[in-house]
Amino acid sequence: MTASAAAHGPPEAPPLPAPYLERMQHLLGDTFPELLESYDHPPASGLRVNTLKTTPAALGEIVPFALTPLDLASEAFLVDERDHPGRHPYHAAGLYYLQDPSAMAATLLLDPQPGERVLDLAAAPGGKSTHIAARLAGKGTLFTNEVHPRRVWDLSENLERWGARNAVVLNEAPQRLAQRFSGFFDRVLVDAPCSGEGLFRKTPAARLEWTPKLVESCAVRQDALLATAAAMVRPGGALAYATCTFAPEEDEAVIARFLATSHDFEMAAPPDLPGCVPARPDWVAPDAPGALAHAVRLWPHIGPGEGHFVAVMRRIGGAPPVTRIRAPRARRPAVVPAPRSVTALYHAFCGEHLTTVPGEQGILALAGSYLYAQPTDPPDLDGLRVIHPGWWLGIVRKDRFEPSHALALGLASSDAAQTRELRPDDAALHAYMRGDVLPDPGPAGWVLLTVSGFPLGWGKRAGGRLKSRYPKGLRRP
Repeated sequence: MTASAAAHGPPEAPPLPAPYLERMQHLLGDTFPELLESYDHPPASGLRVNTLKTTPAALGEIVPFALTPLDLASEAFLVDERDHPGRHPYHAAGLYYLQDPSAMAATLLLDPQPGERVLDLAAAPGGKSTHIAARLAGKGTLFTNEVHPRRVWDLSENLERWGARNAVVLNEAPQRLAQRFSGFFDRVLVDAPCSGEGLFRKTPAARLEWTPKLVESCAVRQDALLATAAAMVRPGGALAYATCTFAPEEDEAVIARFLATSHDFEMAAPPDLPGCVPARPDWVAPDAPGALAHAVRLWPHIGPGEGHFVAVMRRIGGAPPVTRIRAPRARRPAVVPAPRSVTALYHAFCGEHLTTVPGEQGILALAGSYLYAQPTDPPDLDGLRVIHPGWWLGIVRKDRFEPSHALALGLASSDAAQTRELRPDDAALHAYMRGDVLPDPGPAGWVLLTVSGFPLGWGKRAGGRLKSRYPKGLRRP
């Protein structure tokens, strides 16, 4: 493929920006044609298995499409988009997440461990958050934040489907979080908003938005975001910075400026991950710190995914000054311990409809009429914009408790007193997901509907009919 052809791109795509091509030709030299040639190929589709619910081997036995293993991680695969894995009921049941293979590297390099407190600072739509949740294996707490008021609900929905029980979902400005959580987290991930050059193949519209000025403005915002995130890392903790751009101004240069002013952080040597190649300090300056090469780049002409950059740093100094400024009270209801009357309603529901009491290891908390299970050592969230302060269990009505979809997706089928198993190709399953009422003789009460043994959602049976409680926003025509 010639540079001229690449500038025009595929017939359905806008042309690649000429200044971008000129810069990449200068940086890559002899390997520039390989990058250009990658634009002739469709982007790869990645699938990551939800190890909170199943194993890669078990999923491979039941899915009706091929899974091609990736060396990147045992839970990582390639799939064919023509098989429409996102429309399968197993996706609705949260058995896997569809994610660009290169995007999986950030969590693998951050390496969160069970029991830790981890913050994903700019998290929507939730790919990296769900990966972190799986790696925490239900132990510790995942704090996942998105400042955009609409995108945060996409994040919340994906974590709900994932069955994450130990996630706190926030809708806050990073600076406000830094005021509250100085030196608080074991690991912090900054998936920084960027110019998106690494997605030019996957998202051709990004080509129209790109300008050299956009690269410059992104770098300014990234400097501020990284400094804010660093304030929340505990001594000995890790800070990961990730982008999906090739621009050195947004990658190596941002890290170089950060290390020059943050002497209590140092680069961490990455594990050997397939498809990851050392970053390029020489693209910043001839005398740039050689340690910048510990950051990694992922290229579409080297690995199966799109373009990414990841740098991991460790805090080697003492604790930062603890400010812990209390934010003004948010409009959302305050999170308070659940009163005995509410706890009694919840336990009555569990005694009648479940075989266990989900969330009893944590603290039951109430936000308005929403009941949550919080970690045993809940963080101070007062005054912050909180979407979910923990695992959402359900809604407390005047004299009863109604379970949430998040509760259903966080259970195992054995946790329910009554279940109805549906085959993936069962017409009844698709009717349920449309919100239809199903004929279903049996005792009255809440029923957990499952697909291949995995929870899909609630139904309520009465008079031989099962009313779908599948969320209206998720229903399919």
